[in-house]
Amino acid sequence: MSIAHQDILARWHRHLSHERRRSPHTVRAYMAGAQRLLSFLTEHHGTPPTEALLSALPAADLRAFIAYRRTKGAGSGGIGNASAARELSAIRAFLAFAGGEDGTVPVLQGPRIKKGLPRAVSPDDVMALAEDVSENAREPWIAARDWALLLLLYGGGLRISEALSILRRDVPVGETLRVTGKRNKTRIVPMLPQVRDALAAYAALCPFALSGDDPVFRGARGGVLDAAIIRKAVREARRRLMLPERTSPHALRHSFATHLLGRGADLRSLQELLGHASLSSTQIYTQVDAAHLLDIYRHAHPRA
Repeated sequence: MSIAHQDILARWHRHLSHERRRSPHTVRAYMAGAQRLLSFLTEHHGTPPTEALLSALPAADLRAFIAYRRTKGAGSGGIGNASAARELSAIRAFLAFAGGEDGTVPVLQGPRIKKGLPRAVSPDDVMALAEDVSENAREPWIAARDWALLLLLYGGGLRISEALSILRRDVPVGETLRVTGKRNKTRIVPMLPQVRDALAAYAALCPFALSGDDPVFRGARGGVLDAAIIRKAVREARRRLMLPERTSPHALRHSFATHLLGRGADLRSLQELLGHASLSSTQIYTQVDAAHLLDIYRHAHPRA
């Protein structure tokens, strides 16, 4: 990779991390997309692309890059529509940054994506899942940790990254919890008594000495708990319980939203609880609720 490319990638990383305050996951994805584009253009043109080319990249070059990713992006099978759309979004952002105020980003219609609805897990299945995960933990304090974490995801509608960022000084929690979500936006989430009790029980059993600024959820060796550990535990539990493949830690957040909406919560309140920047992100749960009612109708109505 040329020195010029290393420089622009370093500036792109600073822009994403510090100026835009993107999440580490987004930074990694956008950096990888920029690196792939630069490598492709180098091979496509036979020479490393200059910043002048990036500031006015022809649509044909961008179209060729997306076509390449569709055929060879993820092994021999290539990437699908959703991945191609995300790649295109990341590349557009990079080209807009690289071109500066005078740059132009080629107009290219992204692939059509059939949006799937989030699928909720029933309350009984949520509790069975949390119980199974905790019962199969290798130590009592880990069982308490997993129980508290899964109840927090369902009882508070948190993203797993948000739950894992809760600090020791936040526990025991009161009737509400201040949560830091995407782009460092904070929101206040009510805490059910069962969730508060579970968090307090875990904090009392946690064997590691933590400062107030340390994340409260810890791994078996005392480091910050990795989300992959919880995802694996949930995956194993759902297989034992024969729950649907959609049952995941993030599905508990979907379940929180769907069940609240079904009990009469209004969309604006739900938007605040979930930390959605746009109401359109929350409105998808009205479709989930309607789909659920239609499913009940089809199974229960004698004429259906």
